[in-house]
Amino acid sequence: MTDKIDLDKQRLSIEAARLYYLSDYSQQDIATRLGVSRPTVSRLLQYAKENGFVRITIADPLEDLDALGIALTQKFGLQTARVCYSPQNEYREIRTRVATAAAEYLEENVQDGDIIGITWGTTMYALALELRHKPLRGVEIVQLKGGVSHSQVPTYAAETANLFAEAFGTVARYLPLPVIFDRIELKKMVEEDRHIQRIIELGRQANIAVFTVGTVEEDALLFRLGYFDEQQRQQLQAVGAGDICSRFFDDRGQICSEEINDRTVGIDLSELRRKERSILVAGGPRKIRAIRAALTGRYANILITDQFTALSLLAD
Repeated sequence: MTDKIDLDKQRLSIEAARLYYLSDYSQQDIATRLGVSRPTVSRLLQYAKENGFVRITIADPLEDLDALGIALTQKFGLQTARVCYSPQNEYREIRTRVATAAAEYLEENVQDGDIIGITWGTTMYALALELRHKPLRGVEIVQLKGGVSHSQVPTYAAETANLFAEAFGTVARYLPLPVIFDRIELKKMVEEDRHIQRIIELGRQANIAVFTVGTVEEDALLFRLGYFDEQQRQQLQAVGAGDICSRFFDDRGQICSEEINDRTVGIDLSELRRKERSILVAGGPRKIRAIRAALTGRYANILITDQFTALSLLAD
Protein backbone atom coordinates (compact mmCIF):
# COMPACT_ATOMS: atom_id res chain seq x y z
CA MET A 1 0.00 0.00 0.00
CA THR A 2 2.85 2.36 0.91
CA ASP A 3 4.58 1.61 -2.42
CA LYS A 4 1.38 2.52 -4.30
CA ILE A 5 1.11 5.82 -2.39
CA ASP A 6 4.74 6.65 -3.12
CA LEU A 7 4.27 5.79 -6.80
CA ASP A 8 1.18 7.99 -7.02
CA LYS A 9 3.05 10.83 -5.33
CA GLN A 10 5.94 10.46 -7.77
CA ARG A 11 3.60 10.53 -10.76
CA LEU A 12 1.72 13.52 -9.37
CA SER A 13 4.93 15.42 -8.60
CA ILE A 14 6.27 14.74 -12.10
CA GLU A 15 2.99 15.92 -13.65
CA ALA A 16 3.10 19.07 -11.51
CA ALA A 17 6.72 19.65 -12.53
CA ARG A 18 5.93 19.25 -16.24
CA LEU A 19 3.13 21.78 -16.00
CA TYR A 20 5.20 24.22 -13.96
CA TYR A 21 8.60 24.06 -15.69
CA LEU A 22 7.69 23.09 -19.24
CA SER A 23 4.25 24.59 -19.77
CA ASP A 24 4.60 27.71 -17.58
CA TYR A 25 1.47 27.00 -15.55
CA SER A 26 1.13 28.91 -12.29
CA GLN A 27 0.94 26.90 -9.06
CA GLN A 28 -2.70 27.90 -8.70
CA ASP A 29 -3.49 26.69 -12.24
CA ILE A 30 -1.76 23.39 -11.49
CA ALA A 31 -3.72 23.02 -8.26
CA THR A 32 -6.99 23.49 -10.15
CA ARG A 33 -5.95 21.09 -12.92
CA LEU A 34 -4.80 18.35 -10.52
CA GLY A 35 -7.60 18.87 -7.98
CA VAL A 36 -5.27 19.61 -5.06
CA SER A 37 -4.49 22.66 -2.93
CA ARG A 38 -1.88 25.24 -3.87
CA PRO A 39 0.36 24.34 -0.87
CA THR A 40 0.23 20.72 -2.05
CA VAL A 41 1.51 21.78 -5.47
CA SER A 42 4.40 23.60 -3.81
CA ARG A 43 5.26 20.45 -1.84
CA LEU A 44 5.00 18.30 -4.98
CA LEU A 45 7.43 20.56 -6.83
CA GLN A 46 9.87 20.45 -3.92
CA TYR A 47 9.53 16.65 -3.81
CA ALA A 48 10.29 16.45 -7.54
CA LYS A 49 13.49 18.47 -7.06
CA GLU A 50 14.63 16.53 -4.00
CA ASN A 51 14.22 13.20 -5.79
CA GLY A 52 15.98 14.23 -8.94
CA PHE A 53 12.90 14.31 -11.17
CA VAL A 54 13.75 17.93 -11.96
CA ARG A 55 17.26 19.24 -12.66
CA ILE A 56 17.65 22.99 -12.90
CA THR A 57 20.62 24.46 -14.77
CA ILE A 58 21.26 28.14 -15.32
CA ALA A 59 23.00 29.14 -18.54
CA ASP A 60 24.78 32.35 -17.65
CA PRO A 61 26.16 33.92 -20.88
CA LEU A 62 28.66 35.89 -18.84
CA GLU A 63 30.13 32.72 -17.37
CA ASP A 64 31.52 31.50 -20.69
CA LEU A 65 32.94 34.79 -21.98
CA ASP A 66 36.38 34.20 -20.47
CA ALA A 67 36.49 30.72 -22.00
CA LEU A 68 35.64 32.17 -25.42
CA GLY A 69 38.39 34.75 -25.02
CA ILE A 70 40.94 32.06 -24.18
CA ALA A 71 39.85 29.96 -27.16
CA LEU A 72 40.20 32.95 -29.52
CA THR A 73 43.61 33.77 -28.08
CA GLN A 74 44.82 30.24 -28.70
CA LYS A 75 43.33 29.90 -32.18
CA PHE A 76 44.60 33.19 -33.58
CA GLY A 77 47.79 33.62 -31.56
CA LEU A 78 46.61 36.76 -29.75
CA GLN A 79 47.86 38.40 -26.57
CA THR A 80 44.33 38.90 -25.36
CA ALA A 81 40.77 38.49 -26.56
CA ARG A 82 38.09 40.26 -24.56
CA VAL A 83 34.59 38.96 -25.31
CA CYS A 84 31.64 41.07 -24.19
CA TYR A 85 28.01 40.04 -23.89
CA SER A 86 25.41 41.22 -26.38
CA PRO A 87 21.73 40.32 -25.86
CA GLN A 88 21.14 40.25 -29.63
CA ASN A 89 23.14 39.17 -32.66
CA GLU A 90 22.45 42.49 -34.35
CA TYR A 91 25.10 44.86 -35.67
CA ARG A 92 24.06 48.10 -33.97
CA GLU A 93 23.57 46.43 -30.59
CA ILE A 94 26.92 44.66 -30.89
CA ARG A 95 28.67 47.85 -31.97
CA THR A 96 27.48 49.55 -28.81
CA ARG A 97 28.61 46.66 -26.61
CA VAL A 98 32.08 46.21 -28.13
CA ALA A 99 32.64 49.97 -28.07
CA THR A 100 31.93 50.04 -24.34
CA ALA A 101 34.19 47.04 -23.74
CA ALA A 102 37.00 48.65 -25.75
CA ALA A 103 36.67 51.92 -23.84
CA GLU A 104 36.95 50.00 -20.56
CA TYR A 105 40.02 48.15 -21.84
CA LEU A 106 41.75 51.40 -22.79
CA GLU A 107 40.91 53.01 -19.45
CA GLU A 108 42.50 50.03 -17.69
CA ASN A 109 45.64 49.85 -19.83
CA VAL A 110 46.68 53.26 -21.21
CA GLN A 111 49.60 54.66 -19.22
CA ASP A 112 51.70 57.83 -19.07
CA GLY A 113 53.71 58.38 -22.24
CA ASP A 114 51.68 56.08 -24.49
CA ILE A 115 51.23 57.09 -28.12
CA ILE A 116 47.79 55.98 -29.33
CA GLY A 117 47.15 55.68 -33.04
CA ILE A 118 43.49 55.72 -34.00
CA THR A 119 41.31 55.35 -37.08
CA TRP A 120 37.79 56.59 -37.72
CA GLY A 121 34.31 55.32 -38.56
CA THR A 122 31.09 54.64 -36.65
CA THR A 123 32.58 51.97 -34.37
CA MET A 124 35.52 54.16 -33.43
CA TYR A 125 33.21 57.10 -32.78
CA ALA A 126 30.99 54.92 -30.57
CA LEU A 127 34.12 53.87 -28.65
CA ALA A 128 35.30 57.46 -28.26
CA LEU A 129 31.92 58.48 -26.84
CA GLU A 130 32.29 55.83 -24.13
CA LEU A 131 35.73 56.95 -22.94
CA ARG A 132 35.89 58.43 -19.47
CA HIS A 133 38.43 61.02 -18.39
CA LYS A 134 41.73 59.52 -17.27
CA PRO A 135 44.28 62.29 -16.67
CA LEU A 136 47.71 61.07 -17.73
CA ARG A 137 51.05 62.64 -18.60
CA GLY A 138 52.64 62.62 -22.01
CA VAL A 139 49.96 60.68 -23.87
CA GLU A 140 49.69 61.48 -27.58
CA ILE A 141 46.79 60.80 -29.94
CA VAL A 142 47.48 60.51 -33.67
CA GLN A 143 45.36 59.64 -36.67
CA LEU A 144 46.66 56.60 -38.53
CA LYS A 145 44.99 57.51 -41.82
CA GLY A 146 43.67 60.56 -43.64
CA GLY A 147 40.32 61.80 -42.43
CA VAL A 148 39.11 64.17 -45.17
CA SER A 149 36.03 62.94 -47.06
CA HIS A 150 34.92 63.66 -50.62
CA SER A 151 31.25 63.47 -49.64
CA GLN A 152 28.71 64.60 -47.05
CA VAL A 153 28.72 61.14 -45.42
CA PRO A 154 30.14 61.64 -41.90
CA THR A 155 33.34 59.81 -40.93
CA TYR A 156 33.52 61.31 -37.41
CA ALA A 157 37.29 61.51 -37.87
CA ALA A 158 37.87 64.84 -36.09
CA GLU A 159 35.20 64.14 -33.45
CA THR A 160 36.76 60.78 -32.62
CA ALA A 161 40.27 62.22 -32.32
CA ASN A 162 39.02 65.08 -30.12
CA LEU A 163 37.18 62.72 -27.77
CA PHE A 164 40.26 60.52 -27.40
CA ALA A 165 42.41 63.56 -26.67
CA GLU A 166 39.89 64.86 -24.14
CA ALA A 167 39.74 61.55 -22.33
CA PHE A 168 43.51 61.32 -21.86
CA GLY A 169 44.20 65.00 -21.27
CA THR A 170 46.11 65.79 -24.42
CA VAL A 171 45.70 67.19 -27.94
CA ALA A 172 45.15 65.19 -31.12
CA ARG A 173 47.48 65.10 -34.12
CA TYR A 174 45.44 65.06 -37.32
CA LEU A 175 46.31 63.72 -40.76
CA PRO A 176 44.44 66.42 -42.75
CA LEU A 177 44.28 64.55 -46.05
CA PRO A 178 41.96 62.32 -48.05
CA VAL A 179 42.70 58.73 -47.15
CA ILE A 180 42.96 57.65 -50.81
CA PHE A 181 44.28 59.88 -53.60
CA ASP A 182 43.24 59.65 -57.24
CA ARG A 183 46.85 59.40 -58.42
CA ILE A 184 49.90 57.92 -56.74
CA GLU A 185 52.07 60.82 -57.95
CA LEU A 186 49.91 63.31 -56.06
CA LYS A 187 49.95 61.16 -52.94
CA LYS A 188 53.75 60.92 -52.99
CA MET A 189 54.10 64.67 -53.47
CA VAL A 190 51.84 65.42 -50.49
CA GLU A 191 53.69 62.92 -48.29
CA GLU A 192 56.90 64.86 -48.87
CA ASP A 193 55.50 67.74 -46.79
CA ARG A 194 57.41 67.91 -43.49
CA HIS A 195 54.27 68.26 -41.37
CA ILE A 196 52.64 65.25 -43.02
CA GLN A 197 55.85 63.24 -42.61
CA ARG A 198 55.89 64.01 -38.87
CA ILE A 199 52.29 62.84 -38.42
CA ILE A 200 52.87 59.62 -40.36
CA GLU A 201 56.06 58.95 -38.42
CA LEU A 202 54.26 59.51 -35.12
CA GLY A 203 51.72 56.91 -36.23
CA ARG A 204 54.58 54.48 -36.83
CA GLN A 205 55.97 55.22 -33.37
CA ALA A 206 52.60 54.65 -31.65
CA ASN A 207 52.86 51.74 -29.22
CA ILE A 208 49.07 51.36 -29.20
CA ALA A 209 46.89 51.18 -32.32
CA VAL A 210 43.10 51.10 -32.04
CA PHE A 211 41.10 50.27 -35.13
CA THR A 212 38.11 48.44 -36.55
CA VAL A 213 37.54 46.64 -39.85
CA GLY A 214 35.46 47.72 -42.81
CA THR A 215 33.64 45.38 -45.16
CA VAL A 216 33.30 45.14 -48.94
CA GLU A 217 29.52 45.17 -48.82
CA GLU A 218 27.54 47.68 -50.89
CA ASP A 219 26.92 49.98 -47.92
CA ALA A 220 30.54 49.97 -46.69
CA LEU A 221 31.56 53.40 -45.43
CA LEU A 222 34.53 53.80 -47.81
CA PHE A 223 32.30 53.03 -50.78
CA ARG A 224 29.78 55.64 -49.65
CA LEU A 225 32.52 58.25 -49.25
CA GLY A 226 33.11 58.35 -53.00
CA TYR A 227 36.70 57.14 -53.16
CA PHE A 228 36.07 54.46 -55.80
CA ASP A 229 34.41 54.28 -59.19
CA GLU A 230 32.14 51.36 -60.05
CA GLN A 231 34.92 49.28 -61.60
CA GLN A 232 37.16 49.65 -58.56
CA ARG A 233 34.29 48.83 -56.25
CA GLN A 234 33.50 45.64 -58.16
CA GLN A 235 37.18 44.68 -58.13
CA LEU A 236 37.38 45.03 -54.35
CA GLN A 237 34.12 43.17 -53.83
CA ALA A 238 35.32 40.32 -56.05
CA VAL A 239 38.60 39.65 -54.22
CA GLY A 240 38.48 41.60 -50.97
CA ALA A 241 37.39 40.55 -47.49
CA GLY A 242 37.62 43.92 -45.75
CA ASP A 243 39.88 46.82 -44.84
CA ILE A 244 41.86 48.23 -41.95
CA CYS A 245 43.00 51.86 -42.18
CA SER A 246 41.44 51.86 -45.68
CA ARG A 247 43.90 49.21 -46.88
CA PHE A 248 41.98 46.32 -48.43
CA PHE A 249 42.96 42.69 -47.91
CA ASP A 250 41.69 39.31 -49.04
CA ASP A 251 40.64 36.28 -46.98
CA ARG A 252 44.29 35.38 -46.37
CA GLY A 253 44.93 38.84 -44.96
CA GLN A 254 47.03 39.93 -47.95
CA ILE A 255 46.68 43.26 -49.78
CA CYS A 256 44.28 42.62 -52.64
CA SER A 257 45.01 45.66 -54.81
CA GLU A 258 48.53 47.07 -54.81
CA GLU A 259 47.40 49.90 -57.09
CA ILE A 260 44.76 51.14 -54.60
CA ASN A 261 47.08 50.48 -51.67
CA ASP A 262 49.78 52.66 -53.27
CA ARG A 263 47.31 55.57 -53.40
CA THR A 264 46.34 55.20 -49.71
CA VAL A 265 47.68 57.58 -47.07
CA GLY A 266 48.53 56.37 -43.59
CA ILE A 267 50.04 53.48 -41.72
CA ASP A 268 50.97 50.29 -43.59
CA LEU A 269 49.24 47.16 -42.33
CA SER A 270 52.57 45.43 -41.73
CA GLU A 271 53.41 48.10 -39.15
CA LEU A 272 50.43 47.04 -37.04
CA ARG A 273 52.15 43.70 -36.40
CA ARG A 274 54.94 45.50 -34.57
CA LYS A 275 52.76 47.41 -32.11
CA GLU A 276 52.89 46.64 -28.41
CA ARG A 277 49.10 46.65 -28.49
CA SER A 278 47.34 46.37 -31.82
CA ILE A 279 43.68 46.45 -30.84
CA LEU A 280 40.93 45.32 -33.21
CA VAL A 281 37.46 46.41 -32.08
CA ALA A 282 34.70 44.79 -34.13
CA GLY A 283 31.74 42.43 -34.10
CA GLY A 284 28.49 41.51 -35.78
CA PRO A 285 27.43 39.14 -38.57
CA ARG A 286 28.39 41.53 -41.36
CA LYS A 287 31.98 41.86 -40.13
CA ILE A 288 32.89 38.24 -39.38
CA ARG A 289 34.63 37.64 -42.72
CA ALA A 290 36.71 40.81 -42.40
CA ILE A 291 37.61 40.08 -38.77
CA ARG A 292 38.70 36.54 -39.60
CA ALA A 293 40.84 37.79 -42.50
CA ALA A 294 42.42 40.50 -40.32
CA LEU A 295 43.31 37.93 -37.65
CA THR A 296 44.64 35.57 -40.32
CA GLY A 297 46.89 38.41 -41.49
CA ARG A 298 47.98 38.92 -37.84
CA TYR A 299 47.27 42.64 -37.93
CA ALA A 300 45.89 42.57 -34.37
CA ASN A 301 47.26 41.06 -31.20
CA ILE A 302 44.26 42.10 -29.11
CA LEU A 303 40.64 41.49 -30.12
CA ILE A 304 37.56 43.00 -28.53
CA THR A 305 34.34 41.45 -29.78
CA ASP A 306 31.02 39.88 -28.71
CA GLN A 307 30.07 36.28 -27.95
CA PHE A 308 28.14 35.71 -31.19
CA THR A 309 31.10 36.82 -33.29
CA ALA A 310 33.49 34.84 -31.10
CA LEU A 311 31.49 31.65 -31.63
CA SER A 312 31.43 32.22 -35.39
CA LEU A 313 35.20 32.80 -35.50
CA LEU A 314 35.77 29.60 -33.55
CA ALA A 315 33.37 27.51 -35.63
CA ASP A 316 35.74 26.78 -38.49
